Amino acid sequence: MKFTKMHGLGNDFIVIAGEQQLPVNVAELAKNQCNRFFGIGADGLVYILPSEVADFRMRIINSDGSEAEQCGNAIRCAAKYIYDNGLTDKEELTIETLGAGAQTVQLEVADGKVQQVRVDMGAPILNGLQVPTTVDEERVIEHPIEVDGREFRFTAVSMGNPHCVIYVDDAANFDLATWGPKLETHPMFPRKINVEFVTVTSREHAEMRVWERGAGPTLACGTGACATVVSSVLNGLTDRTAVVTLKGGDLKIEWNEADNHVYMTGPAAEVYRGEWE
Repeated sequence: MKFTKMHGLGNDFIVIAGEQQLPVNVAELAKNQCNRFFGIGADGLVYILPSEVADFRMRIINSDGSEAEQCGNAIRCAAKYIYDNGLTDKEELTIETLGAGAQTVQLEVADGKVQQVRVDMGAPILNGLQVPTTVDEERVIEHPIEVDGREFRFTAVSMGNPHCVIYVDDAANFDLATWGPKLETHPMFPRKINVEFVTVTSREHAEMRVWERGAGPTLACGTGACATVVSSVLNGLTDRTAVVTLKGGDLKIEWNEADNHVYMTGPAAEVYRGEWE
């Protein structure tokens, strides 16, 4: 099986194209191939497949074998792979995702290679039960949650996958390893959840660290950056366009007031190609 190792701001993937559908043992493949000591090493597998409703279809299998509904960094990597490898010559195309339907991506191309990708991530879901959480409210903003005797307050946003955004004084040095997994599996989140710890530094900028559902700590999370800006607007902390700094770099996020869609712009990079025996 031939593969391409790619990353979006350090959130890395094993990208596989040419299959017609997922292999039956894909969960076991993901666990083996994503292992950083005994395999290739990645946060997940990304399969680029045929689609009946879009130009291409993307399926994402996390490193623990579970399937992710959507991933902002993965869709940028998929778009770059598709164009750079001649699967399309279009600089605007659609990619079908499991959780957010067909999404439009615009490619910034230089010297025949994709440099930046702008993704229409769609409209955020804010209803508590639809995110999903167990909170039956139209918008879940600064809702209290207790873990091991400590109370946090979270804002819930779905970008095709569920997120809870928590504001802290120092996101860069927050104890992600302790609190991330406990919040991910909290009973308030019936399908588990991605957890963003955020420090807002200005109306146009926020710093974010993420614990991803099914993958643990990652260097970047595109849907998490989108959820962060949506949450920050709802909480009156940032403007509708802001830069989110993740451990792996920056993403520009815009929550457009006219169409209610969230737009994400950022890079993707190829690391190397190989063949898995």
